[in-house]
Amino acid sequence: MTENSENPIESVMEKISEKIHAHDSSSSDSDSDSEKKPSSPSSMKAKIFRLFGREKPVHHIFGGGKPADVILWRNKKISASVLLVATAIWILFELIQYHLLALVCHVLILSLAVLFLWSNVHTFINKTSPRIPVAHIPEEPLLQIASALTIEINRGFAVLRSIASGKDLKKFLTVVAGLWVLSIVGSWCNFLTLFYICFVLLYTVPVLYEKYEDKVDPFAEKALIEIKKQYAVFDAKVLSKIPVAALKAKKL
Repeated sequence: MTENSENPIESVMEKISEKIHAHDSSSSDSDSDSEKKPSSPSSMKAKIFRLFGREKPVHHIFGGGKPADVILWRNKKISASVLLVATAIWILFELIQYHLLALVCHVLILSLAVLFLWSNVHTFINKTSPRIPVAHIPEEPLLQIASALTIEINRGFAVLRSIASGKDLKKFLTVVAGLWVLSIVGSWCNFLTLFYICFVLLYTVPVLYEKYEDKVDPFAEKALIEIKKQYAVFDAKVLSKIPVAALKAKKL
């Protein structure tokens, strides 16, 4: 009787232990799966090609402030107004053949005439001279712009110096090709038109790229791979046969 009474208890205990072990194993499997799942998106993101090797969003690359909002059309009214003003200036100077000095002089003449008449009318009616607002340019924004321009100019000089040192032939050929294309475009139009084209591209290309970056980046990756292949062929057939390149290879 004692053996029969102990057997059901033992069997119940075994069943309970089996269930506990099964639950622990399933929870450990689920934990391992949960640990694996977050790692897979990060590994997939690490493999995604981004144009120019960028790691930050487009908005952050342009500074992340109000200028970036204007360029990326976060505020459509301000962006459209800036583009319309630039277009009006280009039409005024390029199509109507108006000159900058004449425009500045005419604007100053009109402004002074309006203020002069308004001052006299106000004095005649109210018997007191009007308060003309004081116009001045704040110093801090100009210093920030000058500092940013200085940094970029010095960076450009450093790049030109590294190219002129003859250490990177690929960069040298890239810069020469870019300047050659720019000279061809400059022969088609004057500086103002070229500046306006660059301005319009600045206001259209980034926002279109941000909208379609998932389609542009794979295409850019394929194009970059093809360019590297063509450069390797060009290097093997042409650059490797140049005596200066051969001497440098021997020295290295």
